[in-house]
Formats: sequence, C-alpha cells, structure tokens
Amino acid sequence: MNTMLQKANVYVEKNALNRKELKWYPSYHSAAPVGWINDPNGMCCFDGKYHLFYQYHPYGVTWGPMHWGHVTSTDMVNWKDEAVALAPDMEYDKNGCFSGSAIAHDGKMYLLYTGHVDLKQEKPEDKDRIETQCLAVSEDGINFEKIEKNPVMTLENIDYAFGGHFRDPKVWKHEDMFYTIVGSQKDEVTGQVLLFSSKDMVNWQPVGVMASGEGNQGFMWECPNFAEVDGKDVMVFSPQGVNPEGRRFLNKHQSGFFVGKLNYETGKYEHGKFDMLDYGSDFYAPQIMNTPDGRVVMIGWLDMWDRDYPEQEEGWAGMMTIPRELHIKGDKVVSTPVKEMEILRNEHIEVSSVEVKAEKQFAGMTGTAFELVLEADMANADEFSIKLETLANEEAVLSYDKKIGVLTMDCTNCGTTPKNKREVEIALTDNKLKLDIFVDKSSVEAFINDGERVMSARVYPMKPFNVVFESDGTTVLNNADFYTLNSIY
Repeated sequence: MNTMLQKANVYVEKNALNRKELKWYPSYHSAAPVGWINDPNGMCCFDGKYHLFYQYHPYGVTWGPMHWGHVTSTDMVNWKDEAVALAPDMEYDKNGCFSGSAIAHDGKMYLLYTGHVDLKQEKPEDKDRIETQCLAVSEDGINFEKIEKNPVMTLENIDYAFGGHFRDPKVWKHEDMFYTIVGSQKDEVTGQVLLFSSKDMVNWQPVGVMASGEGNQGFMWECPNFAEVDGKDVMVFSPQGVNPEGRRFLNKHQSGFFVGKLNYETGKYEHGKFDMLDYGSDFYAPQIMNTPDGRVVMIGWLDMWDRDYPEQEEGWAGMMTIPRELHIKGDKVVSTPVKEMEILRNEHIEVSSVEVKAEKQFAGMTGTAFELVLEADMANADEFSIKLETLANEEAVLSYDKKIGVLTMDCTNCGTTPKNKREVEIALTDNKLKLDIFVDKSSVEAFINDGERVMSARVYPMKPFNVVFESDGTTVLNNADFYTLNSIY
C-alpha cells in the first residue's frame, strides 16, 4: 500500500466515529466513518458483492483532496466499510481522484476515474485545470493498483471539447467493445458528453460527441451514467448551471435523465426531453449499475452543494440515498426503493379504511428511523398533509393540493435544517395519492405514486418525529403501514 493510501486508512481507523451516539448520523443510509463525502462512484457487482465507492475527504468535514472511500454489501442494504481505495498520490491525480465508475471483467475489477490537477495550486493567477481519465485494477475488489500507462484518456487532439473540464467517466461493455462517456463542455455555456471506445480499457479511441446541451441545459454535464432500462437507452447526468423554471431546477445543480437510443455505429444518441430524477432539495451525482438479476439500480448523493451542513459539528458530512430501482413509464424514468429495503422493517403499525378530518394521529407512529407506506383517497378532500412534527415545535410537511395538482415538501421549519421548500406537479389516479416515505434521523425520501416522482431532503430535527395526518375535507386512508427500521450500524 502506498504512503498516502496507508496514511488515509490509518487516520480513518484511528478517528472513526461512534455512529450510534450521533444525533444526525443515519441509521440505515450509507455514510463515511469520519469526514466528508459527496458523489457516489464505482457502483458494480463483483465477487458476489455489491460495491459502492464515494468521493471522500477523510481529514475534514469540508470538501478537500478527493480520495475514494469504499463500502460493500451482499444485499444493497447492510453496508460494510472497506479500506480507502484510491488516494491522490500520482502526478496526474495529485489534486484529487475525482469521480468515475467500475466494471468487473475477467475476474478483476477496474476503476476508471478522473485524475485532477489544479494548476492554480501552483500559480494562483492560473484558472486552468488538467483532467484526465485513469485506470486502477484489483484482483480482490479491495486493493487497487494504478496502471503504469495512466492516464488512459486525455483531451489531446480533441478539438470539439472546451477548456479543462473533462471528468466522471462511466464505463460499460457492449458486444465485444468497452465504451465510456465523459462529462465535458462544448463551450463556456454548453455542456456535453463525449464517447470513447476500447478493446482493452487501456487504449481508448474518441468516437465523438454523444449528446450536447440545447437551451437551458447547463454549462457543464457532470457524472454521466448510461444503461439500458426496459429496452430503452437511459443517460443519467448532472448538469451544472441550469436556470430555474417555475417549480423546477431550484437547486444549486440538477440531476436528471434522457430516454433514447444510442447508435453504436455513429456514436450519436437520439433522445427525448430532459427531466429531473428527484424534485427535492438534496439529490446529486447519481450512479447506476446493472445487478446480476437484471435490474438497474441507482444511488445518489443525498445532499447539495453550497449550503449549510449541520452534521459537520459531529465530525462528518454527507450521505448516500437508499438504492432505487429504475424503470420506464411512458417517456419517463420512474424510481422505487429496491425490494431489499424491506429487510430493515421491524415493528409494524397497520391502519386501514380510516377517515381523516382535520388532524389525526395514531399511537406508536413516532421515531427517528422509519418507513411510512400509504394510499390516501382524496375524492372528498381538497388538501391532504403528512406532518412530521417534533416536541421541539419543528416540522417537515408533505402536502398535496388537489386543486392545482401539486405536492409540496416543506422543510422551512425543521430545526437547524437548511430552509428548503420544493414542489412537484403530479396527477392522481382515481383521486388516490400513494406515498412511500423513508425517514432517517437527518433525511426524508418520499416516493410518490409508485415512483413517478421522488423528493429527497436533509432535515435536522432536535427531537424524534411524530406522524400527524391532516385533511381539508375528508381523506380516507385506504391503508397506512408504519414500520420502524433497524440500524445497519
């Protein structure tokens, strides 16, 4: 193990937090033992396990020189900390091992990542950067060696990419070739994705521009991912610099998708409109992977750039979403919790065929880590709300206004929470609203109408939540199932 990597692992082992004693550390979401994390990286299946890497700064609670942290799981629910996989220890990645992906091939795991060199570190007046794509290989899925021929991809002799922004490779195999897409810029105001091909993952050839922005689609496309979902080619990516449009695109940066078809002969990707993957205030840089049983699963960073992170006072910052299974419905990508999340269910409170007029509570529906699954019939109601209230006069509220067809997630009055409020338009079917809500100490993830829309947010309550139902008119809870969820730590 090289010196920087060894130093990181020794530091993490020595300074690992006592997670169960922390107020806001998640109970069942993946997060680091100590320090800062952001983008998920390298999701793949290898040697009978799911592997998830992440952008990692172990030495502090703010963004810093990026390493790759690493966890493994046999079920995508119970995650085990592994050794730090990559450290910025080479001339081509000396300022950070930035985001990338992983692939299993011929009994080995390959990590394809971005080596980042920040020239202003040496010359403060210089705004330039050098970003290249680099390869590391492992036989056991734990210990990785960077190959001697790094970097394996550069922007040299590519005249259709602008500046030094060239990062976040996603690798996959199609027939007898490997393909990679990398985020880039067409010019200062237009993001794009570049396509490369290779027979051995070491010698890559540029194919061209696979997709490029039009109109309000951002100045840089980060973290592109690609997979076939229900027979359609889906590109997931995170454009920076998209301007707000009504209720959409209100975060610092966005994450969304195209549905289309890639022509492997020409390298061109024909696709539909851009749409968001999550309408909440905290979701970015999602990664997707193919599972052995044929599913496409996504995990994102359950945070957002340039806001307060109250958990920093506890010695950590950042967490992952729960895994989400992707499908196509019409021209949209829908996402639902993976079925394995049911493993965590413990105590169960079941309610059915109950009318809600004004406010209603049910004994036992309280806690810091739980799931609430319900179907509400709003045939005789204009508004229906689920309030997550605490004894400290805090609340996070999910409310549906049938008159305008909008669901709101309001976290503006929830303790030290960043003051976020988000809305999404969604239609009811036969006046029924379906919700699957996951609450975990400092987060809320709400899956609406079987994943047609999703809203995720970080919240920081000082006390456990009590579930309160409220209705303008009469809402019938056809069913409401409350489950406490076990900790994975």
